[in-house]
Amino acid sequence: MKFSSFISYMSVLLIVCLSFAAQAIDTGRSNLNMRPGVSGISNQVYDLHMLMFYVCIAIGVVVFTFMFYSMVVHRKSKGAKAANFHENLTVEVVWTIVPFVILIFMAVPAAYTLIDMEDVSKPDVTVLVTGSQWKWHYKYMDNDVEYFSVLATEQGQIRNQLTKTQNYLLEVDRPLVIPTGKKIRFLITSDDVIHSWWMPDFAIKKDANPGFINEAWTNVNSPGVYRGQCAELCGKDHGFMPIVVVAKEPAQYDAWVAEQEAIAQRARDEEQRLLSMNMSMDELMSQGEKVYGAVCAACHMPNGEGLPGVFPALKGSALALEDIPGHIRIIVEGSPGTSMASFAKQLTMSEIAAVVTYERNAWGNDTGDIVQAKDINAIMYGKE
Repeated sequence: MKFSSFISYMSVLLIVCLSFAAQAIDTGRSNLNMRPGVSGISNQVYDLHMLMFYVCIAIGVVVFTFMFYSMVVHRKSKGAKAANFHENLTVEVVWTIVPFVILIFMAVPAAYTLIDMEDVSKPDVTVLVTGSQWKWHYKYMDNDVEYFSVLATEQGQIRNQLTKTQNYLLEVDRPLVIPTGKKIRFLITSDDVIHSWWMPDFAIKKDANPGFINEAWTNVNSPGVYRGQCAELCGKDHGFMPIVVVAKEPAQYDAWVAEQEAIAQRARDEEQRLLSMNMSMDELMSQGEKVYGAVCAACHMPNGEGLPGVFPALKGSALALEDIPGHIRIIVEGSPGTSMASFAKQLTMSEIAAVVTYERNAWGNDTGDIVQAKDINAIMYGKE
């Protein structure tokens, strides 16, 4: 094969491959490449990625061209003989200086992007993001708004009893809401093990370490719904810890914040009202069944029988039949060294009272015990 023919063949092959890649990217098949994202930083990261990609392609073309040229032109069948030399100062200088220049060329834009990614100064909104097995807690530091964000995918889909939806394992009950066109600072930490808050469209992937606070920021350009996941293996349900962020126009965001603050105030007022009254068994069982289905059934199973060797059963257990204060404490405080987390922040005192009552009277437990919100208050704060 003549060298000119070989070069022509390789050129056509390269053009065909690049054409297919470009067509795939243009038609939205972004899984073949890094996504550009929806923020200024994510666009910078994407541009940096593409720059490095093209540099690598150029290096590859040059290296493989010389390599194949040497293989074709200087092959033994054409009478070529290997050169015999010990060292060549010119070659050594060239292959030292050229990579150094290339690295400097790549390092300068990378340094600018990294500096911009770490610049969390002068934020418009600050959100404390706390990971815990297996949910996220969001607290708006500038407003009276905080809540947990928990997987909303139905258990039937997870157990292959229902058809999986488009956003299977990527949907939550309460997404994080942020305004567009504003600088959002995230303070990221953890209550228990190491998690990782990963939002590809924002070019953010920060570890959530217990006892430490990591920082990240974004400024989203377009309203929309953006999805991510915990990217650190944090336990058996690691795959059930999604992240959903809803970006709203500033006016809509302000209205949402006002609504959430009003809801929080009404919840506090209702909690105070319930502390001074007694709910009936029917009311407690009805509310307790809903709470159990939302936060307990995933581990302890809807029938209360748990998963042998993994999650203890509540049906017929000593905890649900005998020790009421211990039953309350394990929900309020959790159980260190196990998968049982504290629900003191996630559930109200009335909800804890309802679910304790439900667990003590469901599945044939039938203790007849009734637990009120004031009983939870006594355990948590030592007062009626």
